Parts: sequence; structure tokens; C-alpha cells
Amino acid sequence: MRIARPPSLLLLLAFLACSALAQPPGSVWLAELTSPEVRDAVRSGYTTIIVPIGGTEQNGPHMVLGKHNVRAGVLAERIALKLGDALVAPVIAYVPEGSFDPPTAHLRYPGTIGIAPDAFRKLLEGAARSFRLHGFRDIVFVGDHGGYQSDERAVAERLTQQWRASGVRVHAIGEYYRVTETEFVAALKQRGYSDDEIGTHAGLADTSLALAVDPRLVHLDRLAAAAASKDSGVHGDPRRASADIGRIGVDLIVDRTVAAIRAAQRR
Repeated sequence: MRIARPPSLLLLLAFLACSALAQPPGSVWLAELTSPEVRDAVRSGYTTIIVPIGGTEQNGPHMVLGKHNVRAGVLAERIALKLGDALVAPVIAYVPEGSFDPPTAHLRYPGTIGIAPDAFRKLLEGAARSFRLHGFRDIVFVGDHGGYQSDERAVAERLTQQWRASGVRVHAIGEYYRVTETEFVAALKQRGYSDDEIGTHAGLADTSLALAVDPRLVHLDRLAAAAASKDSGVHGDPRRASADIGRIGVDLIVDRTVAAIRAAQRR
């Protein structure tokens, strides 16, 4: 009787090594995968999920209401591809935008959609709990709008503390937004643009980022009107905005966010 021999050690090691390699899914977008595909991606090492947060708000007469949502999605995809082991959740498009009665901030302008801050925090928590349930280990919030950065941090810190024993962590990556107020502004000033042009909302910097991500977000024939209006919701002067300028900011956001995520994962 012939006795079956166990597989050689080399063959066994080769099999284990192949099994451990992260197998890239067909898309980094969670919503474009089937449930079994997500399960298999997580098992093969895709245990980071990026949650892009945008906002539906006025952006002056020259940029569409969904600018933040498109930009957050495009940049999150680039960040995930650069990380190499991350998926991207659907963009969160409803965020706090001011008070309702009387309306304040962006809610003073038609088309803006706001939700209460506590509803926003519960939305982030529900998403994070879902991702933890299905095996993700690092849940990453990246927010394209300044108004809810503190809410991101509060939810991330609270859940990470609650889940400390499990090793699942939630990260609010402030560098994603911070670079638009620091390094990107500095780079524009070095090129001769003034603070009044750069602006803080729908000005040269903001509009240039939108052009770099998707030129369909911007009506170029309305840039002069945006600069001239006194109550258009624009803070800055977008007339000299361009995709070339915007690509400087896009590269900075992606590079700094990837570095920040990797640093957070090592901590």
C-alpha cells in the first residue's frame, strides 16, 4: 500500500504566501462591488475604508452645488489607489450647513442642504459601526468642508476609545482639509496670487481645485460675475482660476493625506 506523502514545506510556504497577498478588487469603490467581493477584498488585506465627506451647498454663481461631493470622491479614489489596500465608501453629501430658523451660513442660499450636527455625528457613527462589523480595521474620515472637522474628530476619538480592545480604529484625517489652508495657499502666494484672490470659499483656490478635478463643475463664463457680486456667497476672486493651479492643490492633498493615514496606522 502506497502511503500519501505530505506536501513539501516549500510548496506549503508558497501556497501560504500567495494566499496572504492582497488581491485587488475590480474597483476601489465599495458601492461598485458585490457583497462577496467586499468580503474577499477584506480577507485579502483591504482592511482600510475611506469615508469621503462632502456637502451640498452654494458655491457662488459659477460653481455647482455638488462641488464638494465630486471633489471628495475623486480625491478619495486617488488616495485609496495610492495606499494600495483601501476601499472607498459612498460620499456623504448631507452635512451641517448652518441654522434653519433663521437661516444662517450657506443655508441662506437656495439649493443648500443642511442637517443637524447631532444627526451628522450619528451618521458617521452608523457608517463606522457597519464597517467594523464587516472586518475593516482602519476607518478613515476625510472631509472636504471646514465646518464639520470637529465633528469628525469627536466621533473618531470616541469610537476608537470604545473599540480599543478590538484594535479597530477610526481616524479623522485633518491634513486632507488643512493643506488647502496652508501649503496650497503658500504655493499660490509664491506664484503671485494675493489673499483677496485666493479667498476662503469659491475664490481662486477653491475654483481651481474644482477645475482640476472636473471642469464641468465650473461655469467659466460666470467668473467675472462671481467676482463682482457683493452677496453671491463668494469669498475671493475666481477670475484667474485654472486647472493647472488646481493640480498643485490636488497633488498636495493626496500626498499629505496618504502620509497622514500611514502615520495614523503605525501609531
